[in-house]
Amino acid sequence: MAEVRLTIVLDSGARIGPGKAALLEGIQSTGSISAAARAMGMDYKRAWVLIESINQAFTTPAVTRSVGGRGGGSASLTALGEDLLQRYRKLEILTQELAKNDLMALRRKSASDRGPKV
Repeated sequence: MAEVRLTIVLDSGARIGPGKAALLEGIQSTGSISAAARAMGMDYKRAWVLIESINQAFTTPAVTRSVGGRGGGSASLTALGEDLLQRYRKLEILTQELAKNDLMALRRKSASDRGPKV
């Protein structure tokens, strides 16, 4: 199966791709970095590094967190984080639509055996 995966590379070199978008969605739906990470099978430290890389890529943070007390902390997307996620998903849909015919043509010509992944 042929597919296109979108990665946005900012002028700074920072990258926003499918994994970071999924992590942002997880935070949006759970209100927690650790819960979002668990749902993705990712450890908290890795999730935190990814969130920090997103936050450092912009002039304002995309994710904010509050330190927990008895019930633990929380995290949420800022207005920038919401906008970033919405624009990423929009670009992803537009890219898929644009590539649809070419991907179908490549799929018809591709071998059924995947062979080595390089």
